[in-house]
Amino acid sequence: MPHTRAACSDCEEAVRIETQVTRLLGIDLPIIQAGMSWASSNAALPLAVSRAGGLGVIAAGPMYRDDLAETIDQVRAGTDRPFAVNLPLYRKGVDEIIDLLVEKRVPVLIASQGGPKKYIERFKVIGTVCLHVVAGAEHALKATDAGVDGLIAVGGEAGGHPPPELVSTLVLGRAIAKAVPDMPLILSGGFADGRGLAAALALGAGAAQFGTRFMLSYEARLHDAYRQRLLGASITDTLVVGRGLGMIRVLRNRFTETMSEAEHAGAANEARRAIFAGATLKAAAFDGDIDHGKLEAGQSVGLVGDILPAGDIVRSIARDYAAAIAVLPQPTES
Repeated sequence: MPHTRAACSDCEEAVRIETQVTRLLGIDLPIIQAGMSWASSNAALPLAVSRAGGLGVIAAGPMYRDDLAETIDQVRAGTDRPFAVNLPLYRKGVDEIIDLLVEKRVPVLIASQGGPKKYIERFKVIGTVCLHVVAGAEHALKATDAGVDGLIAVGGEAGGHPPPELVSTLVLGRAIAKAVPDMPLILSGGFADGRGLAAALALGAGAAQFGTRFMLSYEARLHDAYRQRLLGASITDTLVVGRGLGMIRVLRNRFTETMSEAEHAGAANEARRAIFAGATLKAAAFDGDIDHGKLEAGQSVGLVGDILPAGDIVRSIARDYAAAIAVLPQPTES
């Protein structure tokens, strides 16, 4: 069982949970805030999470270079705790962004949707911890062989881009933990509270990544209309659309109705692609178009019933984790 002890000098309820991942990253709690385009493409959310003892993550995906540079500087000025930048390797201008992240010597890089060989050597030289997002045991083995420092395994429950086969985190996480037992592992998809964190650690991970839970924080850069739709959603209100086009898990709306109808009718690729490309996450997150935008959300959205400051979310997950493991049945000798 991970080592747990009091940690916060000015907060009696806080705890420190030590795992392989917290030691690797230099953080107090095995709580990772997911890099979410728009929602964490700012300083406020990652800064609050890192200050509270977790790992805050800046989502670089939709950010211009200069805006990203300013955001990194703001987070660094606000805390001496580790933080990360999430970089989708398919994004436009990725080489320029990699140059910036090397120049800024970011503490942690989380790379997704591409291979580690594109970046690993440059970041190893400057001491950046490199985490790579994977969707299966085969990818986990390749990333491990390439020299990454840790893995983030994303299960089918996750919002945004879940794995194509939609294997649940419960199964996927255990399979990857068995395939690379010595590799620091973070599980993502379906986690909303401390009981979920306890489950992730029981599966062999050293941390859990929380996305949708932090979308419902005051610091998330989301239009209030989007936030309110998340707040009112149930665990059955998401679906996946766009298979073969960059599949995403989103809340149901007019866009998903149109997309689902085209998919079920066997529409041509060009027609489906036009519908898929015509809706954007920015339209929902930035402009508040909750009817026609892509309302990315994980299945855990139905487990979240309030909007809180991000630091309070971190602390509540840690408290719930401690309470959860305290009441677990212990084996007894017959």
